[in-house]
Amino acid sequence: MISVLNRLVEIVEEGLTGDFDVTAVARGLGTTEYHLRRMFSSLAGMPLSEYVRRRRMTVAAADVVQGEVDLLTVAVRHGYGSVEAFGRAFRAVHGAGPGEVRRDGGPLRSQPRLGFRLTVDGSERMDARIADRPGFRLVGFAVRVPLVHRGVNPHIRRHVAALPAAEHVRLKALGDTVPGGLLAVSDDLDPDRAEGSELTYLHGVAVLPGTPVPEEFDVIEVPAGRWVVVRAAGPHPQSLQKVWAATATEWFPSNPWRQRPGPEIVAVLDRGADLSTATCELWLPVEPAPLTPTSGPP
Repeated sequence: MISVLNRLVEIVEEGLTGDFDVTAVARGLGTTEYHLRRMFSSLAGMPLSEYVRRRRMTVAAADVVQGEVDLLTVAVRHGYGSVEAFGRAFRAVHGAGPGEVRRDGGPLRSQPRLGFRLTVDGSERMDARIADRPGFRLVGFAVRVPLVHRGVNPHIRRHVAALPAAEHVRLKALGDTVPGGLLAVSDDLDPDRAEGSELTYLHGVAVLPGTPVPEEFDVIEVPAGRWVVVRAAGPHPQSLQKVWAATATEWFPSNPWRQRPGPEIVAVLDRGADLSTATCELWLPVEPAPLTPTSGPP
């Protein structure tokens, strides 16, 4: 995956003044757009689309400052159909419009070209297994919430706290397959994992396809497939979030699997009396990844 990401950076550089088709690029690199965007954002700390925009505006700044052509020509050269659209993108990166920068010579905020490398720094062993599961359903109570990378998500906490205690009991009684127990389900995630992007959160259980489900419950249909199941134990939710991030930075780059679209599930196996610690299993949908990626587009 590290070599794939470095080739991706090369392709971005080669296409800074043209269209960038991430789907075609992913296909040429022997992976999927979903997995490529997920790995890039996790390792780079920003969405792929944001990196492309920053690099384009870094290069475009030279044309703006040099002043050899009008701003419309600069905009078109860098993939924008109007000065207004170019100006919005330019200001978002540099903090000033192209006209101001052309007049004053700045401010300019450059985005360096990224390079990825795998380091060995004494990371702890990840306790993971691959599970091959037939199709099942996730049922419970769903809500749209923004993504929060660190700490407790207050929107999810309010959603769960608002459910009557009787509904938790009813859900537990309904669950009849693995992953077992009450589950925290994240679905319809943005592959870029941008902070604040929306996802569907479901508080519920897993049931077999034929299990009768009350009409008032929300349902997510889960097709048959493989999952990587990773265990996290310690302060909650910090240890879980650390393991979640480590799947991208450590597990996927070191194993011949890639993440596929689908719900991401947290099963709480044990929880401390004060709820500050927990042992959890994180279920991520995966599929085999090619061992040798094909070369990317020219």
